[in-house]
Amino acid sequence: MAELHDLTALEQGELLHRCEVSPGELAEHYLDRIARLDDVGAFVTVAEERISTCARELAVKPVGASPLWGVPTAIKDLNLTRGVRTTFGSAAFADFVPDISDNVTLSIEAAGMISLGKTNTPEFGSPCYTEPDVAPPAVTPWDRTRIAGGSSGGAAAAVAAGLVPVAQGSDGGGSIRIPASCCGLVGLKPTRGRISPSPMYGDAAGLATAGPIARSVRDAAAFLDVLAGRRTGDPFWAPEEPLPFLDACERPPGRLRIARLIEPLIAPAASVDPECVAAWENASSLLESLGHEIVDIPRPLPVEAVAVFETVWAVGTAMAVVNLTPDQRSQIRPLTRWLTERGEAFSGPEFGLAIAELRRYAAMALEALAPYDAVLTPTLATPPPLVGAIRDDADPAADFQAQKEFTPWTSAWNVTGMPAISLPLHWTPSGLPVGVMLAARPAEEPLLLSLSAQIEDAALWDHRLPPGW
Repeated sequence: MAELHDLTALEQGELLHRCEVSPGELAEHYLDRIARLDDVGAFVTVAEERISTCARELAVKPVGASPLWGVPTAIKDLNLTRGVRTTFGSAAFADFVPDISDNVTLSIEAAGMISLGKTNTPEFGSPCYTEPDVAPPAVTPWDRTRIAGGSSGGAAAAVAAGLVPVAQGSDGGGSIRIPASCCGLVGLKPTRGRISPSPMYGDAAGLATAGPIARSVRDAAAFLDVLAGRRTGDPFWAPEEPLPFLDACERPPGRLRIARLIEPLIAPAASVDPECVAAWENASSLLESLGHEIVDIPRPLPVEAVAVFETVWAVGTAMAVVNLTPDQRSQIRPLTRWLTERGEAFSGPEFGLAIAELRRYAAMALEALAPYDAVLTPTLATPPPLVGAIRDDADPAADFQAQKEFTPWTSAWNVTGMPAISLPLHWTPSGLPVGVMLAARPAEEPLLLSLSAQIEDAALWDHRLPPGW
C-alpha cells in the first residue's frame, strides 16, 4: 500500500483538495521522516514552530488554490526567510536570522505551500558540491558515500530521500541541474527573468535564477507555476504565459528539430565518462523514436568565453563577502577566499567589460542555436563522485578546475539565459543516476516541459527508488 511520501506532489495536492488529509498531517508525516531518515545532509534548519503556524493558517482552502496548496516543500539556505535561520552555507552567518523574506519565500507562502525548513548549500552557493562548515555534506541517497552535487545539494537530497515531495533550488552555473543529475531527479533552470530575484538583486550578470527540483516533470511544472512571476523593479523578466506551465505537460510537442553536442564547453579538456556518453546516446535514440530530428552541431560558445565567465564568477563571489567584518572574513572557506581574491583583483571597468563581453558571446550562441527547438547534452561529465573528491582546500585552483571538468556544459545556459532541464534517464550498472540535459530557446519553458513530459511518459523512471526510501 502506498504511503503519503510515495505519491507525487500533485497527488498529495489532490488529497489535500479533497480533504482526505490535512496540511498539518502531511507536514507531520514528513517531519517524522526528516527526524528519522535525514542521513543525507538535506536540512540545515527545520522550522517546526513556523510549520505549525502555517498549518493552522491553512485551515480554510482559498478558492482557486494552487494544485500544490498545502504541500510541504523546503527553501534553500541561500534564500531569505523572515524569522528562520539562514546561513548562506557559511560559518560567517551561522546564527543569522533575517527580518525579511525574499520573493521565492513569499511566492511559496502565497501558494499555501508549507516550508519545512532550510536545505543545505555550500558557502554562498559557489561550488558544485555541498560540503559546508555549518552542516554535514549533502550526499545522494543512491550511494551515501557520494555527493548530492551543488549548490542545491540539500534540496535534491531531500527530494530524492523522500523528505519533501518538491524543493526549491537556485542555479547560477548549474546548481539545480547538477544535484538533479546526482540524485536521479528532474531539475529545471527557468529562463532568465522568469522568477523574480526581489528584493536583493545581487546577481549583476543575470546568471542565477531559482527553480524547481522534483521527482517528476509535472511536479516541476506545477512548482514553476508557484515560483514564476515578476515584481516591480525586476531588471530582467520573461513574458507572462497565458496558461499554467503544468498545462504544457499535456500538450504534444510535435516533431522537433533537436541539436546535440557532447564536446565540453567550459572545460575543453574534460574527460567524459562512458556512462554519461551512453546516457546521451540513449537519449538521442529515444528522441528519434519519438519522431524528433537529431542534428549534431559544433560548440555554440567559443573557448574564449570561459575566461570571461570566470571573471564574472569570481567578482560575484567577491561581492558576496564585501561587507563582512574581519572576524567573519576569517571564517570563509579557502575556495571562497581564493575566488574573492581573484574577483577583487579586477577593476570596476574590467568587470563591466566582462559582463558586456559575456552578453556578446551569449548573443552569438543564441543566433547559432536559433534554428533548433532544443539542445541535448549530458548534464555532467561523470556520475556523482565520492564526497571530498572535488573539494581541495589546500589547492583551491585545482578545486575550481575539477568543478569545471565535472560540469562542462551546465553554465553555458546560464550565460545565454535559456531554460534548461536535467532528466534522470540513465543509471550505471552499480545503480548511480546519470542525468541528461535539454535546453530550449529563451522563454520557451512550455515547449521544454512538453518535450520533457513526453520523454518521461516514454522512459518511466518513477519506479526507481533509492536505498532507504
